[in-house]
Amino acid sequence: MTAVRHESAPHSSKAPGVRVDPPALPALIDGTVTHTRRAPLTNTFTNAHYQWLVDVDKLPRFRWPLSLFAGFDAGDHLDSGRLGGGLRGDVERFLEARGVTLTPDDRVLMLANARVLGHVFDPLTVFWCVRPDNTVVAVVFEVHNTYGERHAYLLDLDETGGTSIDKAFYVSPFNDVSGTYAVQLGLRPSRVTVSVRLERDGERILSAATTGVPVAATPQTLTTLIRRHGLMTQRVTALIRLHGIRLWLRRLPVMPRP
Repeated sequence: MTAVRHESAPHSSKAPGVRVDPPALPALIDGTVTHTRRAPLTNTFTNAHYQWLVDVDKLPRFRWPLSLFAGFDAGDHLDSGRLGGGLRGDVERFLEARGVTLTPDDRVLMLANARVLGHVFDPLTVFWCVRPDNTVVAVVFEVHNTYGERHAYLLDLDETGGTSIDKAFYVSPFNDVSGTYAVQLGLRPSRVTVSVRLERDGERILSAATTGVPVAATPQTLTTLIRRHGLMTQRVTALIRLHGIRLWLRRLPVMPRP
């Protein structure tokens, strides 16, 4: 059973005036993910990949067999949709518990992996909640680990799309829950970016970044990306475990999971 953790303290968004410029949706974000570990040993890799950028109220629908590569399920995020309202309902309740209210006109844009042949692994999901004029109401930053657990943070973005927040969730077996995340987000018609740095005691421990070009989520585009990348989420799962084994063989210490 999936374990879900959220911030427990009320947290009010402080991003008035911050705006984004989303591409036309739904979109496929065709790009790369880069991960760099700096301490206590160095390790860097870059992989090609794609993600989806969608409006949770207008999820894309494809005919079979492409529908097998584009599944979106509230059960894969936040509170698993158990109280109703799907993905939007979960986002609204998460924000209301922290003093932020969405109006019916506000959009919830989700950057995530879709289910592929029934399987999904989504290391990071970003929900941008925006007014009709694209002013940011709030950003929900959801982190998943390979133990079937997830944790959501409410971000307070500055005018550059950046913020920092204390780490509160066990992600990698090679890092405990100490430290601070420095997050930088970009949402533009030409490029979508998510950058995260883990810093501890003034030292950068690791950094991860996804960046890609938005393209219209048509059957033709999806078919092209499937041919290029294969089974995307299965590939992500396998690569994470492969890199973990390599680090373990290099004797990087494993931190106990709380």
